[in-house]
Amino acid sequence: MNYVLALFLPPLSILLIGRIFLSIIVFLIWIPAILFTGGLTHPMFIALAWILIYQAGAEKRMDRLSRDD
Repeated sequence: MNYVLALFLPPLSILLIGRIFLSIIVFLIWIPAILFTGGLTHPMFIALAWILIYQAGAEKRMDRLSRDD
């Protein structure tokens, strides 16, 4: 679900994975980038959000595996 949210609101999806400071920085850069380029930079923010979401999931998987040992 978070991947779909990242398509429309990348800063919010970054906030939901627990990266508060990064989501604020991305939001402050995302709004002017959308306004000045007409959305051409939006895929860059989607890619950033997807990478961070995947990384958060990988960290959770690694924590589960280390607790099982």
